[in-house]
Amino acid sequence: MLSMILYPLLGSLVVLYFAFFSIAELGLEKLENTQIQIEQHQTKIENGEVVQTEQIESYTGNSIVDFLLKYTITSWIVSFLVYTIGLFAIGYMSIFLSLLIVGLLTPRILAIIHRKHYPTLKIDGYGTIIGGIWKLLYSTLVMFLLFIILIPFYFIPIINIFAINLPFYYFFHKMLHYDVGSTLMQKDQFNKIYYFNKTQMRLKTLFLYSVSLIPFVAFFIAVFYIIYLGHTYFIELDKEQNKTLVEV
Repeated sequence: MLSMILYPLLGSLVVLYFAFFSIAELGLEKLENTQIQIEQHQTKIENGEVVQTEQIESYTGNSIVDFLLKYTITSWIVSFLVYTIGLFAIGYMSIFLSLLIVGLLTPRILAIIHRKHYPTLKIDGYGTIIGGIWKLLYSTLVMFLLFIILIPFYFIPIINIFAINLPFYYFFHKMLHYDVGSTLMQKDQFNKIYYFNKTQMRLKTLFLYSVSLIPFVAFFIAVFYIIYLGHTYFIELDKEQNKTLVEV
């Protein structure tokens, strides 16, 4: 089980490594090809009349980067923004990539848990490759729609923290529960268990998502998402199967 921690870690690091340098190279190339102009206005008074002349000067540097880095204050601001935005971007991308990679490992992880802790339980998942791709695309679409709908709240202090994270949490919550639930049981069982325990299920994924926001933590604990939720569903599935046996 511990060896599988390396898969999300190495997979995410490789993807982020190439993504970072590709985006950085593209961004710097774009900025280097962008010339800026500084427009100056001069006002003169001649013979008691105001005469306004307009003068346009092109900056002598090669790019907007040269202009920004020419001064200490602008250089510090640019560096701060780049590193801050980069840190947040890597954090959110690590969550996204870890979920995708650990989703491929979910059947194997749950099979180990089932064999060691719940061997008497009958599991019969309804998940398919097409169903998984559809769920991924649908959840991604809803996530982007939430980003657009919540744009007005991004400018309100404190509230913007929740508004920015809500779309990510939605995707995180939906994909994790789908991966685990569709591997262990049929759709009607999954819907029933989730419906009667939805508050508990949301709190569990909220806890996992909050931990994942710690920089780089998502690289190491993605496998434990499945273990944590897997035990939850196994316990509820055990209750359901015992209840069925009693009724019979």
